[in-house]
Amino acid sequence: MKKSTIEKIVDIYNRSELSISKFAQIIGKDRRTVTSWIDKTVQKEPSSEVLKKITTFFRYSSHIWDASCEAEEFQELLCMVPKEEIKIIDEGYLGGLKYILEHEDKERFVIHPQFPGPMYRDTTVPRVYRTQSSLEIESFKKERIKRMLSYAFETTEWYSIKSLLNFCFSPIGNFYTQEQKVQILTLMIDNFHENYNKRLYLFDSFSRKIYGLDTAYTSINIKNGVMFFKAPLESVFIEVRNKKLIERIHRHFTFGSEAPTHVNPNDATAILSILKQCIESNKELCEAYEEINAKTYYAGLFQNNISLSFHPKLSPPKEGQKTH
Repeated sequence: MKKSTIEKIVDIYNRSELSISKFAQIIGKDRRTVTSWIDKTVQKEPSSEVLKKITTFFRYSSHIWDASCEAEEFQELLCMVPKEEIKIIDEGYLGGLKYILEHEDKERFVIHPQFPGPMYRDTTVPRVYRTQSSLEIESFKKERIKRMLSYAFETTEWYSIKSLLNFCFSPIGNFYTQEQKVQILTLMIDNFHENYNKRLYLFDSFSRKIYGLDTAYTSINIKNGVMFFKAPLESVFIEVRNKKLIERIHRHFTFGSEAPTHVNPNDATAILSILKQCIESNKELCEAYEEINAKTYYAGLFQNNISLSFHPKLSPPKEGQKTH
């Protein structure tokens, strides 16, 4: 049994589980065109450019469009042809910026290896790691910052409590001045406070064995079935399209029974405010812990991230603390 090219496209669309708008965007057409194919109101053969975009994006063999590829073989190719699940993105610093902007276009879900994220860092401490730049690079960085700070932009960001305390108090590997720390914390407080489009999670990376997820920039797009993380090389990203793995990692950070122990997002900016006040008052780590213990129910999580040698100096977490 033969299938027309349009029938094959509709089968691929149904299999993709994407919205009409997203599918249309992938092939460079408008929604009406895709709808007309689904409704069988148009019989004109799609262009070779459209077919190439489909095979490139979904990683199918171009043989699926051949007249000799009949219905049974076509379905086998869709189900059995192994898709490329790992891709190395090595396009330099500018290419990496463009890649991030493309894959975090409408929203983002990110697990950060360090506090603060690079976008917040770049607003205050430009070019920490790079000594060279260009007008195009700076333009893309500004576009990213503007987009991420937009009130309507949806973002979910996870940071380990360890990296937050390192940012605030560590004298090692910390290139932020007191003034810069205050500026960054103020920016993040303003960005996340009472904004239902943005969620900030501070998690205890010592509560479970999750080594790795708190050491690399990891961005998950569950809707499009793609995840990428920063490789331990300059400006290189690893893209993953293994659906089961992506769903498993996403579930680990979204389901309460599986997620690492963390500060409730509604309380996260209150924690940042306490730490900001401590920095402004020149208070040290143990003093900041006492402030958190007095004003919140999360001192137990912070105590887990403080060296045991300091514990004799700390008051016990008050009753009702979240520790596990």
